[in-house]
Amino acid sequence: MSTPQSHVPLWLLVVLQGAVSGVSLVVEIVAGRMLAPYVGMSLYTWTAVIAVVLAGFSVGHWWGGHVAGRPAKKALAYTGWVLLAAAISTASALLLLRVIGGPVLVAVEHPVWGIVILTFGVFFLPSLFAGVPAPVLAQIAVAQEHVPSGRSLGAMFAAGAVGAIAGTLLAGFLFIPWLGTTLTLAIVTAIYLVAAALLFWLARPFRQVAVASTVSVLAIAIAALSVTRPAGCTTESQYFCIRVLDVTAEYGVPVKRLVLDHLSHGTSAQDLPRTMFSEFTAMFDAIARGRLGAEPFSAFFIGGGTFSVPRAWADRDTGPITVAEIDPRVTETAVRDFWLDRERMKILDEDARVALRRRPDQRYDVIVGDAFGDIAVPAHLVTQEFFQLVRSRLTEEGVFLMNVVDFPERLAALSAIAATLQSVFASVEIWTEERLPTPGEQRIFVLVAADKPTAFSAVTAAAPDPARFAAMAQSFTDRLVAKAAPALLTDDYAPIDRLLGGHF
Repeated sequence: MSTPQSHVPLWLLVVLQGAVSGVSLVVEIVAGRMLAPYVGMSLYTWTAVIAVVLAGFSVGHWWGGHVAGRPAKKALAYTGWVLLAAAISTASALLLLRVIGGPVLVAVEHPVWGIVILTFGVFFLPSLFAGVPAPVLAQIAVAQEHVPSGRSLGAMFAAGAVGAIAGTLLAGFLFIPWLGTTLTLAIVTAIYLVAAALLFWLARPFRQVAVASTVSVLAIAIAALSVTRPAGCTTESQYFCIRVLDVTAEYGVPVKRLVLDHLSHGTSAQDLPRTMFSEFTAMFDAIARGRLGAEPFSAFFIGGGTFSVPRAWADRDTGPITVAEIDPRVTETAVRDFWLDRERMKILDEDARVALRRRPDQRYDVIVGDAFGDIAVPAHLVTQEFFQLVRSRLTEEGVFLMNVVDFPERLAALSAIAATLQSVFASVEIWTEERLPTPGEQRIFVLVAADKPTAFSAVTAAAPDPARFAAMAQSFTDRLVAKAAPALLTDDYAPIDRLLGGHF
């Protein structure tokens, strides 16, 4: 660059670099939160987000390197326009996702490819534009006559790293849980606009103020439209987009359904606490109570959701109930919208594995695992080490039940989990509805693990219509386990996302 840079203070370049780097990482974190209501929060979601954002940064850095070769004032002005484009694309991200989210997922049958295409379509351009300023600002910094080039370059690299750290922390601990994704993107848009205005000021004389102002107003208008549109979430927590749907019309009595991200996590009726509205909760209820009999028993639930089974058991007064629900906002929603009386049970705002590990002297007659959903599964809750922890917290006659969702054509996830459970428990049974699967169906299974098999092989329960559920033949379970052998799910290796999502 031929123009002297002594008039641009290094500290100002450092601040600009840190700010742009910070908000670009905010967008990366927000991307995962925004995609969750469409595709869930899985390994594939974050892999796609990180890959797309890094691809955008890389192309943006390459582009910025070419811009940095221009005279300083022209490079600054050009970068200002790029940041206006970053503001527009960031402000539009939520609206664009709402427009293309459904059609993309309908058109792309494979769930993993759907995640990748949707992520690229919404978040590549914001990352591309955010990557341009770094080389330009670095070039101007090293051209400073009164500061050694090495010191300037080091300061710019440090500013980028510090900004990225700050953006990540602010997004995860402040912006998303306290403001939500829409307001967070509006703040990012505003910061891009301020940075663009500052670059135009540094590039003065700047003669296109009217055009730049018009583009800025457009970005503000788009951001305002996103903010004022009806929220997609009833509540947005640190973990989930929580939606409460009133489905009273389907049943004729007050009934509500809980949707976390893109999956239904339970349905409950106001005046029918013992009625189950899903196959797996009906199996949990019928199998556990059938095994444990009429005597009081203690229960530990991995996950709360609508607290359907805990609420039913509290109404039956089956005994002490403990529920580990990691998201306090889910519990608040259950109390507010799903008629939960939290005084009837002990609720822990903890990850279930942490909760069990912290209470080594506590024993339960039944532990119920309800952490399975589509291709978004907490891998640390399906490993051999976790099942060993569960077994150590059961009484001598205790039983562990967990739900699994898989495709009957593959059953890769079911076979791996069954094999892993069989390495810990003497008896592992696979229960499901007593009917033939339909082609392409995601089938719900309940695994029952204990030291002794269940004394009965079938039950009839309402879900909410009466349905018959049965244990698969032991020969089927043995063949399924043999299919997974010798691979077991461990803390070191638990590819549950791949087993559920299939292969490319």
